[in-house]
Amino acid sequence: MMKKMEHKECMSALLPVRDTLDVIGGKWKILIIISLWEGNKHFREIERSIPKLSTKVLSKELKDLEENQLITRTVLNGFPVRTEYKPTKHSRTLEKVILELQHWGINHRKEMFGDRNEADNAIAVSG
Repeated sequence: MMKKMEHKECMSALLPVRDTLDVIGGKWKILIIISLWEGNKHFREIERSIPKLSTKVLSKELKDLEENQLITRTVLNGFPVRTEYKPTKHSRTLEKVILELQHWGINHRKEMFGDRNEADNAIAVSG
């Protein structure tokens, strides 16, 4: 059984988790990162790869991910002007975390619903 933490110890354990959730939390950010890892580079490609993700939300989430140095945004000259998004090397440090979330999700689905549709609900995270 875990020893009860003092307030200071508890806060030092919670703050890094809170910081992480501030950066990658929410319904869409991790899915956007995975989409980029899978090779989707342009706004519409990312948008099409994630069902039910609105244009407005995608735009906001991409800005947040760029601010947190998880993606880069490059405007390509030409007609029409295109914008390309790429995952940063720093985003790859999330790979283990995302794989663990995937495994937990699969096990949670088994716990809640049994083994049905396990293969249909897995998200592939490629290296």
